[in-house]
Amino acid sequence: MGQLYDFAIVGAGAAGLSAAQYGARANLKTLVIEELAPGGQALLIDNLENYPGIVEPINGYDLSDRMRTQAERFGSSFLDASVLKVHRAAGHFVIETSSGPVESLTVLVATGAEHRQLGIPGEQAFVGKGVSYCATCDGPFFKSKRMLVVGGGDAACDEATYLSKLSGQIVMIHRRDRFRAQKALAERVLSNPSIEVRFNTIAKEIRGDTKLRSIVLEDVVNHKVVEEPFEAIFVFIGSIPRTGFLTDTGVQMDETGYIVTDCGMQSSVPGLFAAGDVRSTPFRQLITAAADGAIAAHSAANYIDEQRGQAYR
Repeated sequence: MGQLYDFAIVGAGAAGLSAAQYGARANLKTLVIEELAPGGQALLIDNLENYPGIVEPINGYDLSDRMRTQAERFGSSFLDASVLKVHRAAGHFVIETSSGPVESLTVLVATGAEHRQLGIPGEQAFVGKGVSYCATCDGPFFKSKRMLVVGGGDAACDEATYLSKLSGQIVMIHRRDRFRAQKALAERVLSNPSIEVRFNTIAKEIRGDTKLRSIVLEDVVNHKVVEEPFEAIFVFIGSIPRTGFLTDTGVQMDETGYIVTDCGMQSSVPGLFAAGDVRSTPFRQLITAAADGAIAAHSAANYIDEQRGQAYR
């Protein structure tokens, strides 16, 4: 057997990076496995202004970089690889990765979730040509242009506000008659003169030639359909948890595919924990993900002590 870790973390978003720091500080041999850049969804944040203690806004990349540096200083290791499968073997877990197997006494799933798509004609054809799921990534390409934002949650309101700094021609649609975002975020959008909000409206089709030219919209109350010119559409309609590699574990998930945990972040599989956006939780924010990660690391340390008969009573 190769090196056996105490605590293997799959995913380096806020939850994973927080867990890495607390795991290492608890003297656990900790490894973080991430296929992309550390930071997860936080990398998309242009100005983070609601994280406790961060008085002056900071962008998500800088915060994530600091969290990784902090975790490394406490002793966590990082592996750039994709996770293919997780299964149990001889009292521990084996994580099959694109760089080979990793063995660990406990595993934390902190893989987050991926953007949900509209599933309408033209969406796939114009990805990268006007269709985007990241305003801070692609918004600057459409300065002063007419853009459509789809969604009604925190992310949609945040991104619409960001785009309004780039253009005074932002149209925001939501399929319901009010936003589900936090009140402060919703009011910021509704009072923004650069954003035209249309409730009870959905996107039906995306049209164009070499790039996006127009979008077909429908009012779901009177069923009126119109085609309007747009240069870009930014979609923020929820997420799908990244749990495909857990099929062999038998871990319990809720009806939407999020991992069910107890208050210690442990799943239905002993030794397997979940934290952040991949977990079934009523509120998904950077601060709650970080808190989940800290709790998961603490619980993993307790679990290992119990298995070794060293639990503090």
